Amino acid sequence: MKRRNFTTLLTASALGAAAAPTLAACGGSGGGSGDGTSLVIWHYENEDSAMGQAWALAQEIFEEKHPEVTVTVEKQTFEQLQKNATIVLTGDDVPDLMEYNKGNSTAGQLASQGLIDPFTEIATENGWDQKLSESLQTTARYDEFGLMGSGDWFGLPNYGEYVYVFYNQRMFEEAGVAVPNTLEEFEDVLQTFVDKDIIPLAGAGAEYPAGQLWYQLALAHADRDFVDAYQLFDGDVDWAADPILAGAQRFADWVEKGYLAGDSAGLTAEDMGTAFISGTYPIMFSGSWWFGRLVAEMEDEWGQFLFPGADLTIGSSGNLWVVPANAANKDLAYEFMEITMSQEVQDLLGQKGGLPVAGDTSVIEDDKTREMTENFTAVNDSDGLAFYPDWPVAGFYDQVVSAMQSLINGSKTPQQAMAELGEAYATGRTDLTGE
Repeated sequence: MKRRNFTTLLTASALGAAAAPTLAACGGSGGGSGDGTSLVIWHYENEDSAMGQAWALAQEIFEEKHPEVTVTVEKQTFEQLQKNATIVLTGDDVPDLMEYNKGNSTAGQLASQGLIDPFTEIATENGWDQKLSESLQTTARYDEFGLMGSGDWFGLPNYGEYVYVFYNQRMFEEAGVAVPNTLEEFEDVLQTFVDKDIIPLAGAGAEYPAGQLWYQLALAHADRDFVDAYQLFDGDVDWAADPILAGAQRFADWVEKGYLAGDSAGLTAEDMGTAFISGTYPIMFSGSWWFGRLVAEMEDEWGQFLFPGADLTIGSSGNLWVVPANAANKDLAYEFMEITMSQEVQDLLGQKGGLPVAGDTSVIEDDKTREMTENFTAVNDSDGLAFYPDWPVAGFYDQVVSAMQSLINGSKTPQQAMAELGEAYATGRTDLTGE
């Protein structure tokens, strides 16, 4: 796959001139006036990843159906598109279809600025609104302010991601503990390891993992109304009460009891992952994005289970297919999107370790891959995806990291840490909504 030169593109966009020959286009509802011989796709998946392999199959299917169309796939990086999309998409030299990050400050921003097209009618005609659960649709739809969860469809997710518990089977067997079914049983497992002078949880306070643990502990006391209020501003959020305070208090208690290392405030996600892989800790709470690496690198046998005692799980759709407003070949883009939702492509995605939104788990041969996918399917079927703690407002990621570090090192009480987070949240919410 070809890599796009973003420096050239940015210069051309700023000058209002094309840096490369005009792309051929097709007729129909697409912008531009080309001759129907080109479909340009930008994405940032590696060729050997589950998504990369599934989308390569989608390309083969598309090309068999449209031998007259030249499909050009240009590989970007996540960082390139994250930083430069709002500039690049104002010009005419844009792709017909693009992978982009979901959320208010990413796809929502492009939608509110008119840089990507809505396609609600297309979603309905293709039945995407029936294939995707409500929680998966949340990241696909944006209102006039770019807030996710309502309004038109501006993106299509065709895979998912979620956060769950990985555990070292050898260490569980040696400690004589089993996979817990409730939060209380989980705490009993953690205490058993502490009694054996083993810190049970791999942790990372310098990046996202600690915040995700706090949020999951809060979700153990929460329902969908809380998630809608917290993530979608559909209601008020009380930062001095449960479930938020319950999650923070439990997080602080776990640190005090030795379930989480006191020096983990300065550790990164990579530190956490490598420590778990090496067998230093028996348990890691993190995302499905670690799955492939554990398969490749971990020597001990390991297993997985959903966080016990909660009906809600951290996770969301994966990245989105979006169609730039200035795209030349929108009809072909929508057709390619539909192919990525087909049974054939979704099943391959599952077989390769992705998390399909419409796949058949029975065709997955590998036991671990099938279990991961079945667990995600169960969460998805129950509309249990609760998104991520730093999503609601701009800059909240750094605030959450700081709050978790203060809880780990004991410099703030749960009440103090949540009060500071609540102030940042309220300010960001007002900036976005005016309320």
